[in-house]
Amino acid sequence: MFEVRMRRLTASSAAAMLLLSSAGCVKEISSEERLERDTRSVAVKDTPGIAELSKLTCDDTSEPLNKARNVNRPESDRLVEYLQLYSSLKDRTHTFEDAMARNPDLSYREGSQALVSAKETCIQQTADIRVEFETYLRELVDVPTVQEIKGGNTVTVARLDFATLRKAIETLDPDDREQLMQRVGAAEKRVATVPAAADDSAAGKRRGK
Repeated sequence: MFEVRMRRLTASSAAAMLLLSSAGCVKEISSEERLERDTRSVAVKDTPGIAELSKLTCDDTSEPLNKARNVNRPESDRLVEYLQLYSSLKDRTHTFEDAMARNPDLSYREGSQALVSAKETCIQQTADIRVEFETYLRELVDVPTVQEIKGGNTVTVARLDFATLRKAIETLDPDDREQLMQRVGAAEKRVATVPAAADDSAAGKRRGK
């Protein structure tokens, strides 16, 4: 009788120990899981709130866009205006999208409709400016030089600063970026060799006289 009771007690104790052990395993999380949980917590904490996001707007594009469209301004200045405007809109759009991705509650809180609307405006403005920016950029790449008369000779000169043109291509980052860069490089070489050729021609004329 005593032996049977001891066996039952031992079995019950073993079952209890197994249950406690299993419960402990369920509650324990790995270091990777803990890091991910903490990272999510920090991400939400560092995400701009409604007050900060409400200060962002993409409705203020008229002035810089008019400067970029002004055909009386130098080509380099116009391109810089497009570049800066596009970069600014892209950054603002990213701020909205990143904040709402990290903290989805921002899209559903009171007053969030204004934020959602502002985000959509930024997305649309960025897309529209990109189209106009890219159209102008490709026009410049297609015709990067112009002909001018210098010293009685027709010479090829740069239509704009090639460094600015390269920066614009990098910022826009189209699928054919490398091809565009190569075309700019080829145009730059043509401009670099033309003055020397023109000088040689002029010198030959002087020697002929």
